[in-house]
Amino acid sequence: MSVQARVVWDSDFTRYDFGPSHPMAPLRLDLTARLCEALGLFDPRAVLVAGAQPADDDLLALVHDPDYVAAVRHASVQPLDADQARGLGTEDDPAFLGMHEASARIVQGTVDVAEAVWSGAAQHGVNFCGGLHHAMPDRASGFCVYNDAAVAIRRLLQQGAERVAYVDVDVHHGDGVQDIFWDDPRVLTVSVHESGRVLFPGTGFAADVGGPDAHGYAVNVALPPGTGDAGWLRAVHAVVQPLVRAFEPDVLFTQHGCDSHFLDPLAHLAVSVDAQREVQVMLHELAHESAHGRWVALGGGGYEVVDVVPRSWAHLVAVAAHAPVSPGVEVPSAWRDHVVRLLGRPGPAHMGDGRAPTFRSWEVGYDPDDAVDRAVMHTRSAVFPLHGLDPWFG
Repeated sequence: MSVQARVVWDSDFTRYDFGPSHPMAPLRLDLTARLCEALGLFDPRAVLVAGAQPADDDLLALVHDPDYVAAVRHASVQPLDADQARGLGTEDDPAFLGMHEASARIVQGTVDVAEAVWSGAAQHGVNFCGGLHHAMPDRASGFCVYNDAAVAIRRLLQQGAERVAYVDVDVHHGDGVQDIFWDDPRVLTVSVHESGRVLFPGTGFAADVGGPDAHGYAVNVALPPGTGDAGWLRAVHAVVQPLVRAFEPDVLFTQHGCDSHFLDPLAHLAVSVDAQREVQVMLHELAHESAHGRWVALGGGGYEVVDVVPRSWAHLVAVAAHAPVSPGVEVPSAWRDHVVRLLGRPGPAHMGDGRAPTFRSWEVGYDPDDAVDRAVMHTRSAVFPLHGLDPWFG
């Protein structure tokens, strides 16, 4: 029997834990799940909530080198002997006991929801524990050990998907997914992020458009620091929608790192939860319009673990469940009381930041004096003609 949405969650996912001083605190996942429960979003009539076992080595090998998987396994039992040349045991990716199992579980969770969407067992799939988009085939990077999105995309290609679109709105460039599919025209990767001139990983510029066999299938919008709701929404709408519509994917993957928020401590954009929700709604509608309704939505970055991450990803689950929550809704008191008991501080009072995000559509014209418009035009000029699209209009 088909369900509206399959959502990956159980407490085992909090084992992906780099330690108490690391920004990627597993508490953000637990608080997200608790908020979803408090809002009634895990209603079994519409949503199947399921955990996952760790992915086996054959599945990981769809993307990751066997020697690298062996190095992760070794670091999982001997953290002090981790291979730093492979990004393990570094400041960004400290080795910890059970690291392989915790990381492989996230991969399996994303593959499970992707297969459910592909088979029709679920219309939409959400893994807010996933979206670990920096991991490379042979090394860890940027808090990411295994690249769950890339493995799941490869799995669907293996199962018969001919075109997969991947849209990444994390504040950091989705470099791992892009690099893995750099020369594969079956996969369109679109990343809207803060410019690599000022932010990790230092990549993702408009001129980076893919390999010789996939020219135009890597797309990057590098936004200036300080970009707020209006500019961020303008960029997403002006680039993502036309390209995905033209590509006509069999399935749409989206990565919803919420570190674009103005409270996030690791980046410099100024986006609200309200605008993040707006993009979730837009991408959901785009999946129905252009990808037969097949939508796999992932988490990603986000380091304001109380005020931002739980609300943003609860909205993501709500949109996927076809039970959207208004930004003006009060955060359930039971969840806020839990935050006070746990952390000694109040959580946010409402599901939004009180913003009413608006933006100028691209049809109203290009402003060369606007830094966001210049970034968008660089991308549209580099990529749109390769897809038969006009970079100036529509």
